[in-house]
Amino acid sequence: MTDIVICGANGKMGRTIYSIISDRDDCRVVGGIDINTQAYADFPIVSSVSQLPKKPDAIIDYSHPSSLDGLLEYGLMTGTPVVLATTGYSEEQIEKIKKASEQFPVFFSWNMSLGINLLVELSKKAASVLGNQFDIEIIEKHHNQKIDAPSGTALMLANAINSVFDNSKQYIYDRHSQRKKREPKEIGIHAVRGGTIVGEHEVMFAGKDEVITLSHSAASKSVFAVGSINAAVFIKGKPAGLYDMSSMLKES
Repeated sequence: MTDIVICGANGKMGRTIYSIISDRDDCRVVGGIDINTQAYADFPIVSSVSQLPKKPDAIIDYSHPSSLDGLLEYGLMTGTPVVLATTGYSEEQIEKIKKASEQFPVFFSWNMSLGINLLVELSKKAASVLGNQFDIEIIEKHHNQKIDAPSGTALMLANAINSVFDNSKQYIYDRHSQRKKREPKEIGIHAVRGGTIVGEHEVMFAGKDEVITLSHSAASKSVFAVGSINAAVFIKGKPAGLYDMSSMLKES
């Protein structure tokens, strides 16, 4: 049994995670963290990680990048693994995550969906086969309440593809200010915000007289919740290190 604390417990994702865990027999929610401490189930919700009544086996974070420092400090003090599923981290925060993972287990992924992580691997394979003969464009679509743009998943896709080219590609965000022809070493990244779109990501490889498109569409937030719960169960008892979906898939 894996004892889990949800950071952002009163948010939409937090409640979705609790609902899914309630139907599982390999884990349970023992606490929550949220600025709104109103309880809605049989576990306490506190306003900061330092107020948790007992140490859990893992913490799942679907709150806000501002929660990162407190979670990392708690992990460093207690050795509690954290699953970081929040988006919008700065480069400085990502470096903090990498540094902290040297001392306790951290699971960090821009997207917790199994399908998205398969899309990443397929995109890398396509890039290695097609090489520099195809222009690469990434289009991501999300609901009108999403704050960060481009999405963390779009950047994850771009970084994975760029690794195939020894990180020689340059990211171009939108093109309204680019009054020139497209450069060969670009990866275009475009964000669309509207309605209640949960999440859609498309990777387009455009060559001479042909276009190859790889895409993923999420119909509900539950696909991300399931992935983060599986990550929490997976990371329990693991040694210090930085883990991601590929780490989990290799052991499954």
